[in-house]
Amino acid sequence: MELRTAASPKDVKHYDTDRLREEFLIQNVFVPDEIKLVYSHIDRIITGSATPADKELVLTAGDELRAEYFLQRRELGIINIGGSGVVTVDGKEFHVDYKEGMYIGMGARDISFKSDDAAKPAKFYLNSAPAHMTYPTVLIKPEGQEEDGVVIVKDCNKVELGSLEDANHRTICKYILPGQVESCQLEMGMTKLEPGSVWNTMPCHTHDRRMEVYLYFDVPEDAVVFHYMGEPTETRHIVMRNEEAVISPSWSIHSASATHAYTFIWGMVGENQDFDDMDHVAMKDLR
Repeated sequence: MELRTAASPKDVKHYDTDRLREEFLIQNVFVPDEIKLVYSHIDRIITGSATPADKELVLTAGDELRAEYFLQRRELGIINIGGSGVVTVDGKEFHVDYKEGMYIGMGARDISFKSDDAAKPAKFYLNSAPAHMTYPTVLIKPEGQEEDGVVIVKDCNKVELGSLEDANHRTICKYILPGQVESCQLEMGMTKLEPGSVWNTMPCHTHDRRMEVYLYFDVPEDAVVFHYMGEPTETRHIVMRNEEAVISPSWSIHSASATHAYTFIWGMVGENQDFDDMDHVAMKDLR
């Protein structure tokens, strides 16, 4: 498990390109037959993946968590952006297709991942946060299909925003949030930009009460995403490519433009789960 420490905005404004990327960018997120995890001191979020191909992968706590098992004091959100696969939680199997997700509550001991087809491996993207109580494990299907009553299935909360004229026509699909899939502090969802749209979260905002991590995907090989970060009056950018993630501290804006439409997964961790709790930044105040 890789460790990333917290960063002060007073320091970040002096970082060059390489240092910005070293501190906030997460590359090579999906490695076949590996579980890759990055532990950030910023709200203690863990970001990473499980990419089973030829073998089943088992999630363990490792030495870094000082725990008997990974979810002894944590909760976990999962969204699959690869081929179909199976997540097994304490002996119970959950079949997770492309763009389907899961929430696994604190206390689940044995968690493993496998793919239906090694040639088309599942890509389970993971966000984990500290937890103080247990909420039910949930299989999340964006279209709300039934699953033979075996597991709890929830429809996703979808919101359409923006317009093609402003190059920001997008659909936000909320997977984990209060009133839908309960959690201690973790929220997760996915935003898909329509063809011809390239901007997300602009006008931008910050939220001092929680941090955020973005994973960009559906980015063509010859396209790039310019992720904007920093204090509103000290903005910086990080050039990103397909299936790369970026850590956004609570004091930082988090927005992007790109050379092609794309999709991204957002995960938020902090003390406030009110999705609309944002400190909006006027366009005239950006520098």
